[in-house]
Amino acid sequence: MKSLILIRHAKSSWELTSSDKERSLCNRGVDDALLVSSHIKSFLPKTSIIWSSTAKRARDTATIFLQNMTYPIESIIFKDELYTFELSELAEVIKNCPNSYDCVIVFGHNAAITDFVNKFGDVFIDNVSTSGFVAIDFDTDSWATIDKGHTKKVVFPKDLKT
Repeated sequence: MKSLILIRHAKSSWELTSSDKERSLCNRGVDDALLVSSHIKSFLPKTSIIWSSTAKRARDTATIFLQNMTYPIESIIFKDELYTFELSELAEVIKNCPNSYDCVIVFGHNAAITDFVNKFGDVFIDNVSTSGFVAIDFDTDSWATIDKGHTKKVVFPKDLKT
């Protein structure tokens, strides 16, 4: 069994004129990341490998989630190839994960994340929102052979707000 957790970066700011890769989180993004990470921390497995895009908004989201879940920040592996908006590129990175890891947590970007969960999960999601969390289980022992999995949990910030 392989478990994949996909987390879309939190809402970023468009106020500053920086490159796309260097955009920071806005205040709402920080708040939403804290809200979702607080809600899902009991759901997470004890051991996993944690990957993040090298984009600032994804790095910052991963840091907020891990700090809030009391995971060591040093456990984040930053992968430039996760700075992608394409399903095929995201799938290639995930399918190349070493099989010694049964759970992978990925912090990344849309449209790649929404397209991935719709191709590989069994629940259609119109759009994985910023700070959105989707967990998919695959009945396989090899990341290279993941196909249609079971969407186990979906959490969006709007679902947690009253």
